[in-house]
Amino acid sequence: MSSEPNGQEVDAKVIAAAKAEAKRKADEKNAKEKETCEEYVRNGLNRNVTVQFLYERLLQLGCRPPENLIRCLDCKDAPRVGGFGAVEEIDVAATTAGEKNSHQATIHNKKYDDSCAQTKKEIDALIEKQRDGGAKLKLVPEIYLCQQHLRNQTHAHEAMVHELIHAVDMCRTKMDPIKNCIHLACTEIRAENLSGECHWLREMQGGRMLTDFVGHGEKCVKRRAALSVKANPNCADKAEEYIDAAFERCYKDTFPFDRHPNLR
Repeated sequence: MSSEPNGQEVDAKVIAAAKAEAKRKADEKNAKEKETCEEYVRNGLNRNVTVQFLYERLLQLGCRPPENLIRCLDCKDAPRVGGFGAVEEIDVAATTAGEKNSHQATIHNKKYDDSCAQTKKEIDALIEKQRDGGAKLKLVPEIYLCQQHLRNQTHAHEAMVHELIHAVDMCRTKMDPIKNCIHLACTEIRAENLSGECHWLREMQGGRMLTDFVGHGEKCVKRRAALSVKANPNCADKAEEYIDAAFERCYKDTFPFDRHPNLR
């Protein structure tokens, strides 16, 4: 004789079914967000004159962007729109004894899901390991957009321009934004200023210009750049000081544009 399932068995089946349905919906949402983000990226590369201009300048500077330079990733709950660079660990070992002062650097494979952006916890752990002398780090040039945090195509293209400014800075200088906080402050100031993210319309939409119209651009750039600098544990404690130290020179630096893009 077959027995009817008890209440606990029914509850377990209901819970399992609910979890499966929730996962299915989450996967569908994630796939749709990725598809939309990738369409934004394609349109930016093919139609946005500022994105195309920055790509051309990278080529002229001798830095050919890889085909997959800009990727759409799942950033989970991280409060960011995108980012530049993946922090990777380099294992430096001396080569043969006959090769004096020579070293061979091997980059470890990423130890995180390649479909997701590196988390702050992962980056902080690598930086802490470097501080303790247990690792050397390298910023690998790549751009990612957080597919679930893009409001629209304009927002995505502004993020692309922001991250491409970092790419230009890394190409034209020996920038070390992991350890050199002034380098980091400068490139963040330039990216915030030249990307259009501090345009007065954006500030007004965010409710920040109702009583603070005069000088809004500089204030916005400082505010947003400081948040980015604070994300680096090496620079977090004195982020505003680094921004202030770099601001005058870097805010005026519009390279590779001959003038600010909003004034073209």
